[in-house]
Amino acid sequence: MAGDTQPVLLVLSGPSGVGKTTVALRLLAENESLTRVVTCTTRASREGEADGEAYHFLSETEFARRVAAGDFLEHAEVYGYGYGTMKSAVTEPLAAGRDVLVVNDVQGALTFTAMAQRDEALAKVMTTIFLVAENAAALRARLESRGEDAPEVIAKRLAVAEGEMARRGEFDHVVVSGTREADAAAVQEIYSNAKRE
Repeated sequence: MAGDTQPVLLVLSGPSGVGKTTVALRLLAENESLTRVVTCTTRASREGEADGEAYHFLSETEFARRVAAGDFLEHAEVYGYGYGTMKSAVTEPLAAGRDVLVVNDVQGALTFTAMAQRDEALAKVMTTIFLVAENAAALRARLESRGEDAPEVIAKRLAVAEGEMARRGEFDHVVVSGTREADAAAVQEIYSNAKRE
């Protein structure tokens, strides 16, 4: 990147099942300048998820050790599992002038927003996007179509999503999910505009 171009920290968030990962993969495939931060979790890997690609899968002991060591930029418990973003995974690419994509749950994304309020340099490079389903019924349909969760887990995710959707006003941009193509195009446009600022 040119020396006078500011790197972009793109934080993509939204309720569970809304399609964040699908949009992120499309964005990464179409933008060589974008580096995805692989976050850490204590949950077990799902079918097809490789360690270091979807997440860094850590034991609860290792996760707690990293929390105690101050290795995480942000961390939280979500659905009974630990999730966290390593400081080095964000700061090193930004320092090298690379754009960074963080795909995060709402709690984690709002932690970034709170940090940016205290850190002018972070605020200058960060753009937050909230991807949201049109309504609860649409989100339920997406969660059910994934075929990954039992009905009681889906009910729990929907209850959490209701509270998350109420916080959409705390993000720089809100994208109401339509088709995968439309979602990816909307997020691409936001990213492209952030690069020009």
